[in-house]
Parts: sequence; structure tokens; C-alpha cells
Amino acid sequence: MKKFYLTIVTLMLLVVSGCGASKDKADASRVYTLKMSTQLNETHPIVEGLKEWSKRVADKTDSRLKIEILPSGQLGTDEDIIEQAMLGVNVAILTDGGRMSDYVHDIGIVGMPYIGDNYDDMRKITETTTFKGFEKELTKKAGIYPIAFNWYDGPRHYLTNKPIKEPKDLKSERIRTPSAPTWSVSVSKMGGTPINMPWSETYNGIQSKAADGAEAQYTAIYTSRMFEVARYVNKTGHFQLLNGIICGEKWIKTLPKEFQEILIEECKATAADNAKYVESKQLEYEDLMKKEKVEIITPDVEAFKKASEESYKELGFEDLRKQIWSEIGKGQ
Repeated sequence: MKKFYLTIVTLMLLVVSGCGASKDKADASRVYTLKMSTQLNETHPIVEGLKEWSKRVADKTDSRLKIEILPSGQLGTDEDIIEQAMLGVNVAILTDGGRMSDYVHDIGIVGMPYIGDNYDDMRKITETTTFKGFEKELTKKAGIYPIAFNWYDGPRHYLTNKPIKEPKDLKSERIRTPSAPTWSVSVSKMGGTPINMPWSETYNGIQSKAADGAEAQYTAIYTSRMFEVARYVNKTGHFQLLNGIICGEKWIKTLPKEFQEILIEECKATAADNAKYVESKQLEYEDLMKKEKVEIITPDVEAFKKASEESYKELGFEDLRKQIWSEIGKGQ
């Protein structure tokens, strides 16, 4: 029944999007619409950025290319949206390297621990020849078209009910994390027991002790009020959360070339601006959580870096990391 429903929805959206070959110039009488899906809620800083991207694209196309922002998973699960995009439906989704590694394994390296220390490192990675090769593979192998992969949501930290200062403190702690191997294996090597649980269920999961904690970025911890059920934020900064916006190759080819260029250029430019905004909000979120009596712990980050090395060995990313670091001028 689910597949039948998905097929019907897909066909309806295909009709609306009007799939067809792209033209060099836009037909002045035609309006194109892209439905932009994200699981993030309305108040999230990235959603603000997505709305700004929509405005910039509308301004530059005289509103003939519209981006409809649909937060809080209104369009459905990420898996269903990605499937629709691959079929050519006029949908896009905010996703990450972990999910994209299902299609191109090596792109998952952007979700590995300490691959970068900040947004600047992560941005440089997306500009390397190696990463651009991953993007081409996504299109060639799966029909997935990366519009821009430089959306940033900040560093991720461990959120627990006891202070975590070194990896041994995570022993026996059941930590909610996304299910992609880059995340779960890394959490395991850093001492925790990874638990696959939807983010929307994590608050109740910790409250009911189905999980002992989670790992997340400040934007998620504060806006979801996760600190109400886990009172310690341990600033490991183990993942730098880099996101990408993808759509289907079939759909983007229906756009006139000038609209394709505007869509991509404005997405990358808005993402860069939004990343600075997200960075500027870090101390603000931390101060707000301190006012809620949350304890901010500064752990031994070098110990976590050392522990995370095992995840690179297990997932076969050691040589690839060396290659990428050489391209961005980052030392071991």
C-alpha cells in the first residue's frame, strides 16, 4: 500500500513539474517549482537559510523558479524523498554524507570524526577534486544531483546525564546517533554504545531511559530542548555536521540552463552565509543552556581523537583521509 501511494504521489508531482528536456533560455510563460524538504523545524537557523535561498532564486528568476520550503518532515521520510528525487520528481532534500554513502560509499568520509576541525576545513573538503568526484559518482550511479554540499550545522557533542571527560566515561552509555556506519562505528570506537532512534523520539527515549544520551549539535539540542532530559553537554566536537542539498538529475535537466546556474550558485552562496550565522549562534545557545542549569563540560578532545582512529581503520578510510588532507593542506 505504501509503495502504491508513493507511486501515485510521484506521478502527480511529475505532472506538476512537467518533466522534459532543458532549454538554454527560460520560457517566460512557464513557472518551475521545487519542493524543498527537511526534517528540521521552522525555528532552525538552516531553515532560515533555506528561506533566504528561495528568496534569492525567486528574485533572480522573476519568480519563475520557486522553491517551496517544507520543514518538519512535511513531505515524508528522508528515504522516501530521496527515492522520489531519483525518479525525477520536483523535490529536493537536506541530507548528509552518511545517507549519501548508501550510493557512493566514500562520500561518507565527511561524516567521520575529526575529519575537519571547523567549517572552513569542511568547506575546503567539498572543493577538492576528490569530493567533486564523489558528486559526479552520485549522479552517474544513482541519478542524484548535489546542488550544494556546504550547508553547515556546527560541531556535534555528547549529551548525557553524567560528565564525559574521556572515552572511558562513555563505556556502557547508550548513545542515540544516526544509523549510518560512519556515525555508529565512530561512536562505538569513542566508547559509547550506538542506539538507532529517530531524532523525534530521542527526548522521550532518554526520558524513559531507552537511551542514556545522544550526540548532536547545539542547534538541535537547544531548539528541541533536549537539555531538559540530559543535563550535561560534553564539548567533544567529534563530528562537524556538513549537509548537502540534493535533487534528481532528471528534474534539474528540465530547467533552462540559466535557471540551473542560478539555483546552484545561489544555493552555495546562501549556504556559506548561513554557515557564518550558525557559527555565530554557538555561544548564544551555550549561554541559553547555562541559564537552564545545563553543565558544559570541556573533555580531553585529544583522547577522543585518538580513540576515533579505530573507526577509520574499520571503515577503510585511512588512505582516503590522507588523500583529502593533502588536498586541503591539513597535517596529520
